Amino acid sequence: MPPTEANAPQQDERVPVMQRILDNPFLLLFLGVTLPTVLYLIWGVMEVASVPLAK
Repeated sequence: MPPTEANAPQQDERVPVMQRILDNPFLLLFLGVTLPTVLYLIWGVMEVASVPLAK
């Protein structure tokens, strides 16, 4: 059966960046672990820096 226009793959169509990110489970796992870790580290450093010095 020859490919019709409705189901023929588009060779010149690029996959959007967000779809490529969401289709990669290892990248999602990496982002899901590193982003909260970095944000909590930054938050912790800001909390420690805001503690007043003892007299």
